[in-house]
Formats: sequence, C-alpha cells, structure tokens
Amino acid sequence: MSDAVLDTTDVDRWVGVPLGGGELREPVTVTDIRRWAQGMQNANPLHYDEDFAAGSRFARIVAPQSFAVATDVGHGATPAIQGVIPGSHMLFGGDEWWMYGPRIEPGDSIHLERMLFDYKVTQTSFAGPTMFSRGDTTYINQRGEVVAKQRSTSIRYLVAEAQRLNKFTAEQPEPRWSDRELDDVMERQLDYYAEVQRRGHAKRLWKDVAERETLPTRLIGPHSVQSFATEWRAYNMSIWGARRYRGVSSTDTAGWLPEMSRDFDRSAVIPSFADGLYNGPSRGHVQDRYAQLIGMPRGYGYGASMGAWILDYLANWAGEWGTIVHSNAQYRSPALTGDLTSLDGTVTKKQVDPATGDHLVEVQYTMTDQHEAVMAKGKATIALPVE
Repeated sequence: MSDAVLDTTDVDRWVGVPLGGGELREPVTVTDIRRWAQGMQNANPLHYDEDFAAGSRFARIVAPQSFAVATDVGHGATPAIQGVIPGSHMLFGGDEWWMYGPRIEPGDSIHLERMLFDYKVTQTSFAGPTMFSRGDTTYINQRGEVVAKQRSTSIRYLVAEAQRLNKFTAEQPEPRWSDRELDDVMERQLDYYAEVQRRGHAKRLWKDVAERETLPTRLIGPHSVQSFATEWRAYNMSIWGARRYRGVSSTDTAGWLPEMSRDFDRSAVIPSFADGLYNGPSRGHVQDRYAQLIGMPRGYGYGASMGAWILDYLANWAGEWGTIVHSNAQYRSPALTGDLTSLDGTVTKKQVDPATGDHLVEVQYTMTDQHEAVMAKGKATIALPVE
C-alpha cells in the first residue's frame, strides 16, 4: 500500500461545471476525412475513394463514426482532466460513445459541449493512489444536431509513484519481427480489407446475422514511432493555427511535469512549442526518454486511437447501412512500439428496440497484443437494416 496522497481538492470545484476548451476553426474537409482514414490505417474506401463513395448510400465520401473525436481539441479527454494535481500525468482508461444518427460530412462544423462527470480514487499496482475521472464531450453540428456523446475516462496518477513502482518499465523489450512474420501480418491485413471491399455497398441484414457469430480478425501494426506520429497528425488539432479556445478549462494547467507541459510563451513564436507532441503532454508517445519519465517502457499509442480502431472495426463489419448506436470500451494497457494489435468480436445478442423499432445486435469485442494480453475490451450495440 502506497503512503502517497493524491490531493483532489482542486478537482472538486470542476465537477458538474460547463467547460470551455479548444475547438477547430474551419469546417471539415474531405482531405481531413482521408487523412483520418490513413492515420487510423482504415482502408475502407468509403472514407477516401471518391469513385467508390459515389456509389454508396451517401453518394459521397463521409467520415467514419470514429471521426467525431478528430473534430475535438484534446481527444475528447479534456473534461476528464480538470483540476490541478501537481506532479501528475494521465493515461486513457476508456471511452463510452452514444451515436445519435447524423454522420459527419465535408462542410460540417462541429461545436463541443463539455463537463467533468465524476471521479474516484483507488489504489493501483501501477501508481499507488490513482484517480479515475470521467468527462463528457457532446459533438453538435452546425444544424444543431447532436452527432455523438463521448464519456472519456482519464487515469490521473503521480509520476513519482509510477517511477518508484516501476511496473511497466520492467516489461519485455521491444519485439523484433522477422520478414516472414511481417509478410504473414500483411497478408492477413490484405485479406481483411479485401473482404470489406468485396462486400462493397451491400447491406448486412439483421436477419442474416446469428448469435455467437464471430467477426473477422483485424490486425493493426506492428506499431512504430512513425505510425504513432502519423496518427497524431490525423488529429486536426495538431495543425498550426487550426484551433481556438473559448470558455474556461484547467486542462493545460492540470499539474503536468515541467517536461510534459506546453510552453505557450515560446509557441507565440514557434507553434510546435505547444503542439503537445514535440513539446507537451503527448511527447512520451514518440520519445522514449519521456515515455520512461512518466512510467512507460517506450513509445506508446493514444487512447483515442484505440477507441477509433474499435469503432472502425465495428463499422467495417456492419457496412455502410449499419450504424453504431453505443459502445463502451475499457482500456487495460496501451499499444507499445513494436507491438501488434488484434481486434476480435462476437455477436452475443439480437433484439428489437420496442421504443424505436430498431433492429439491434450486441457485439462483445476484445483487443489483444501479440502475447494475447488484453489491451481493451467492451461491448457495442449496432443497428442493422431489415431489408
């Protein structure tokens, strides 16, 4: 049992308070959507191929449902990182999504409403006293339509305790993959997306889905500093001058270590001093020295990207006529450089919503690494067409 104390006094005053924060200045473009599909390694042509998308139900390129988080500044985690906890850092603990129907298309402008929902403090083997705080981000388009709500869980902890306990830095070294192993991974990735493209614009009907049916496996990786950097640049908030700030939020002054803080004075001259990745709280994702500073063994992936991988996996199976209604994912451990991520799912229930008449399937999903260690798990509800 750790003797360290996590002081949450300043957090209390933010619970239930409407928050401000960053928003993107310009409307969504088709290039933004293409960049997102590329960054998330989602080779579904509906989201980047103009000719393919023209024959779809949308008659144009539309964003995947995972794209909502790309219209935020802060990965949807801003409301879950409120209040000052000196000497702290954070990791993503999970994301719950409610999707309300409207899709994001080129030309849309997304407004954000945020609030810290709740928090609790518990002892963990990773960092002793650890806060699990949940915050809501609601995504609203220019027509006033609610696109989605994201309830993000932030794991906030004292870096000194994580360093002392040394849970992750003693893990296995970065794996080395043989050419034969990499060829096998690529062939399986090709098979997965070839099946997505073969299905084309066909409907996956509710009646044709069986309980205990398994979804095809999706492999992502092996991850690298390059792939993590590509993901980061798919978030438009990382582009110089793309964001503006409104209202009040304490995220940027939440008690980050000096090495993980943004330098807003210098960024007035060179924006990369506050871009988060080169200089700021996300630099540990691609720089080992800062990953190890906050208790990670080496470069590690983004929680928001893990959530996007899950949503893309579900949406690719459902097809363009299906809609993810709800998904609740709990994250156990991040993707590390050199790791391979596997997504698998099983249909566990079929039902008809008595209130809406929607025909729904429930899918349990699991994300694992190459050692079959669970990185994330959860379940989703998907609406499928009847005919």
